[in-house]
Amino acid sequence: MNPSSSLALYSETAHNAAARVLGAYSSSFSLATRLLPPTMRAMIEDIYALVRVADEVVDGPAHEAGLAPAQCRSTLDALEQETLATLHSGFSANIVVHAFAATARTVGIDEKLVRPFFASMRRDLDPVVSLSDEEYRTYVHGSAEVVGLMCLRAFLHEHPVSPAVRERLEEGARRLGAAFQKINFLRDLGDDQDRLGRSYFPDMAPDGFDDEHKAVIVKDIDADLAAARAAVPLLPPGPRRATALAAGLFTELNERLRHTTTAHLRNQRVSVPTAVKLRIVATTLAGAREGRRWDA
Repeated sequence: MNPSSSLALYSETAHNAAARVLGAYSSSFSLATRLLPPTMRAMIEDIYALVRVADEVVDGPAHEAGLAPAQCRSTLDALEQETLATLHSGFSANIVVHAFAATARTVGIDEKLVRPFFASMRRDLDPVVSLSDEEYRTYVHGSAEVVGLMCLRAFLHEHPVSPAVRERLEEGARRLGAAFQKINFLRDLGDDQDRLGRSYFPDMAPDGFDDEHKAVIVKDIDADLAAARAAVPLLPPGPRRATALAAGLFTELNERLRHTTTAHLRNQRVSVPTAVKLRIVATTLAGAREGRRWDA
């Protein structure tokens, strides 16, 4: 790309920074995005970068830097307000926000998706213990389901579909996002409970989660992944393989969680070995049916 203006150069630089965020933080998601067409991949990188930065405000570097809870809250509030303002103005001095807003303005990501996300991030700044079922579902919707819907808008930007197909794809996007979040709740069980004192699962104290409860969550994830996989063939060819790969990688993670004791989860984060990831990539590529009609 040869930027023809100062704004184009700034926007390209902002996107390059967003791409670095994805590459640094998520090996599985980064692997899946490599199957996307370049323009679409850039949009997903822009979305991921903002989501990751907001998450780091409430979970990681902000605390290590010495920010008090009230400072973390004000930082997150400022990030949300800057994001909402940039959706309208098209420019931010925060290059991650600028990159996200550029994609959001292009594909139609609006406040209805942005506000619930920040609301869930803000929830992490208060004690997260014994959530009700409604609180749990609201958190998962804001932290993960809306991110799936953001990605779907990028996928469908140049590929219009009928209202019926869009409805099915939105359900699949929500369920895939929910599966990702629930899997990460299980993978981060030790850190969430021991370091952060959090328990996201409904009506569950931090020390009350056992193998029986884990089995219920894994089964719930199975249902989410099945619903997501059912929608994958309806996606345009470009994002179809990438989404199938992401679903395949998280299906493998869920299987490993199924066979891992809760005691082990508290001491070690479950992951997929590189050799297994490569096998899943090969299987996904071999099973892709690019010529299938998708816009019925």
